[in-house]
Amino acid sequence: MTLPQPDSAVPASEPGTDIVTLPKDTLICDPEQIFDHKSIRADLDALVEEKSDDRAFRGAVVKLLSTRRKEGMARIADSFREKPFAAREMTRSYTWLTDCLVGCAFHVATTQLHPLPNPTESERLALLAVGGYGRGEMAPQSDVDLLFLTPYKITAWAESVIESMLYILWDLRLKVGHSSRTVKDCLRLGGEDYTIRTALLENRFLWGDEGLATELNKRLRAELFTGTEREFIEAKLSEREARHLKQGERYVVEPNVKEGKGGLRDLQSLFWIAKYVYQVTDVSELVALKVLTKDELESFIDAENFLWAVRGHLHLIAGRPVEQLTFDVQVEVADRLGYVDRGGRRAVEHFMQDYFRKATSVGDLTRILLTKLEADHAKAAPLMERIFRRRRKVKPEYVVINNRLAVVDDEAFLSDKLNLLRIFDEGLRTGLLIHPDAMRLVTANLDLIDDDMRANKEARKIFLGLLLKHGNPERALRRMNELGVLAAFLPEFEPIVAMMQFNMYHSYTVDEHTIQVIANLDRIERDELREELPLSSDIIKSGINRRVLMVALLLHDIGKGRDIDHSVLGAQIARRVAPALGLPKAECETVEWLVRYHLLMSDTAQKRDIADPRTVRDFAKAVQTVDRLNLLTVLTVCDIRGVGPDTWNNWKAVLIRALYRQTKLVLEDGMEAITRENRGTEAKKLLRKELADWPAKELKRETGRHYDPYWQGLHVTAHKVFAELLRDIQDDEVRIDLHPDEDRDATRACFAMADHPGIFSRMCGALALVGANIVDARTFTSKDGYATAAFWIQDIEGHPFEASRLPRLRQMIEKTLRGEVLTTEAIKSRDVIKKRERAFRVPTTITFDNDGSDIYTIIEVDTRDRPGLLFDLTRTLANNNVYIASAVIATFGEQVVDSFYVKDMFGLKFHSEAKQRTLEKRLREAIEKGVERATS
Repeated sequence: MTLPQPDSAVPASEPGTDIVTLPKDTLICDPEQIFDHKSIRADLDALVEEKSDDRAFRGAVVKLLSTRRKEGMARIADSFREKPFAAREMTRSYTWLTDCLVGCAFHVATTQLHPLPNPTESERLALLAVGGYGRGEMAPQSDVDLLFLTPYKITAWAESVIESMLYILWDLRLKVGHSSRTVKDCLRLGGEDYTIRTALLENRFLWGDEGLATELNKRLRAELFTGTEREFIEAKLSEREARHLKQGERYVVEPNVKEGKGGLRDLQSLFWIAKYVYQVTDVSELVALKVLTKDELESFIDAENFLWAVRGHLHLIAGRPVEQLTFDVQVEVADRLGYVDRGGRRAVEHFMQDYFRKATSVGDLTRILLTKLEADHAKAAPLMERIFRRRRKVKPEYVVINNRLAVVDDEAFLSDKLNLLRIFDEGLRTGLLIHPDAMRLVTANLDLIDDDMRANKEARKIFLGLLLKHGNPERALRRMNELGVLAAFLPEFEPIVAMMQFNMYHSYTVDEHTIQVIANLDRIERDELREELPLSSDIIKSGINRRVLMVALLLHDIGKGRDIDHSVLGAQIARRVAPALGLPKAECETVEWLVRYHLLMSDTAQKRDIADPRTVRDFAKAVQTVDRLNLLTVLTVCDIRGVGPDTWNNWKAVLIRALYRQTKLVLEDGMEAITRENRGTEAKKLLRKELADWPAKELKRETGRHYDPYWQGLHVTAHKVFAELLRDIQDDEVRIDLHPDEDRDATRACFAMADHPGIFSRMCGALALVGANIVDARTFTSKDGYATAAFWIQDIEGHPFEASRLPRLRQMIEKTLRGEVLTTEAIKSRDVIKKRERAFRVPTTITFDNDGSDIYTIIEVDTRDRPGLLFDLTRTLANNNVYIASAVIATFGEQVVDSFYVKDMFGLKFHSEAKQRTLEKRLREAIEKGVERATS
């Protein structure tokens, strides 16, 4: 990062002064192609000769410069597309073009509109660039921040010049931020506001009275900057923390390139601090000051160039100052930068992996500079550390420097390569962070971590100890990952470092997800999540093989990013890695099984009807033992919670707990414990108890009017609701009950009406029209011809509908079911795929499963989610005489898996391949037409 120096500018009032000077630095193309200053000077002179009045003259100047600005902007953009990583040249080019335009405006204002041949002392005026413009770093849509500097109170002449200049620049569509101040004003305001002080720190003289600018810089250094280094640093760090809190972690999958963690603002903050404290004008000067090494300087320049390239393309694609890399733009930026699909991964995923690795390197550089500042006593130690200054006892080979763990003797440390792991163990044991000098030592010697070290029993013991011994394995793993130690010791981990999964479901990169998953286990073990996760907390408390579980968590996603199913590949990797970590054979087999089937419980609970005994029987058959069930349950919960901050909810919790409870019952007492007959008998018994005040005749009628699946598929609370809805119902009636189901984070919608073909689809359509997201559905037909359907729905944010919205919800549903609203037409305006979601590729897969249920064929549709999808699918099934008994909906970001339990019109499964092919074809047609409608 270099602050551009003044290009031999002189007072604009001096005769013969040119309006621009050629840049000293390299631009992205020939400067004359961006702004031909000679021809423009000639054109301006011609306008002067034709000048009739000031207003017309200014209009002619704007017209001329506007044309040249558009041409210059287009030339820079074209050149940047040809050289997509020439970021420094791009930012300089936009800066130089802006200099030219501002210079012309200044020239016209001072020599033509408001000439002043002999200015007095008080009429001196200097024009300075500040902020990003002053730094010489401009993206295509950057603001132009100007400071008009006067020696004393602004004069009428200066006010006229400034006003005319600004009108010209505004008419050129430049986004100008400006201030008019004296040197004294700058000192006073800079002392009060750190944002103003930062802008003044990187001011750059453009035109006018250079002596005035020189005076400002001398007085800023002497009267404002010197002696206030500590307070400036702490102000910048506070800003940084607040920014990160607002923008999120650097691993958030739609990062803000400018303001996010590891983004450009972090690099700029580093430079501001360095310039303020060390008085440097270029980041390369920090090497001579021993703040950065040459390698770290290269890392800084590389990260800065990459991030500026991304930001430049982002602005050009959007045509406005957009800073967030949203999903739709990520694809376009990756394409502009030349990334291609390879190795089973999309170009955008390769691009974002590079992005996150650069963001990580920015974090490393931040730590290094801040520690150097601590050593120089410029940055204050944290308040609690200053109050409770207590030395922790460390092993003889370590020393505590500025409350961080440092190495006493580098050579002695490196003489035993196991120390590259031991230092992390010592950090966890003492609770100390590792000193950046020690981090530098580790990263510079990663080559010592070789096959011999990986095979060393003591090394394995230390590594497993980091996961299991001290608590807080998250801290050790994150630091080891950032320094490259984790990938060096476990080479199979390297491909998933900073790997992004291009979807809306996963909020973190794969390596960060893995660390979050392990952090979840640590929190459960500390009993911090008992209220949220009572089942997992009880399992952990009852005793579980922590080593097996921890290694399985570490390896569960290690196979991602390849053409093969990541669970299968992960199991193959686990087969090698678990023994290499020293686990005995039986534990290795369990780790391999957990990695291979780490999605089994999640998929079964979310994609299958767990009220169907066959579902539980098949799951129990796969799990085999209660020990495996316990391990898989905790792994599943930690995994789902590690996907993103809002992924785990009560709905998933209820499903997981129900599947666990039933499976454990089967494993301990046999399949008979959950047979349909036993469930039905128990359900009727519970309903009789709930309806004790009903006449015996009506109660007998209610318990006898339903088939077996009804009794096993719903809770007694729903049975009671349906009993009330069906009581004395008329054939032309539609009865609805809407009730919040707080245990499941959803609203339960129960319908009762006379049965007829397509009724399930009509209910799905009605719910879609009121903006309801269906997360589960059950439908049953009674022996006397009534349809009873239960839906669990959520609002657009994934929450139950507020009680105040339920009356209007009911009214809209009733109108739709009565036919007053034509669903197929009304849904068109709601069935829209948002722009940011259109970049995702979600292939459609349709499968027919006749083994997953004793009674039904399960049709599983895996495709892109959209508001009208379920209505389209259920309508297609109804039109093909398919009876839908239940629908299980599992949503994963932009992807949805809809599983339908169905029979044909004769009450039989769909065994015929010809019928299956016909149904699949029609379902695919419905999906394709829906997507076409939703994206048009």
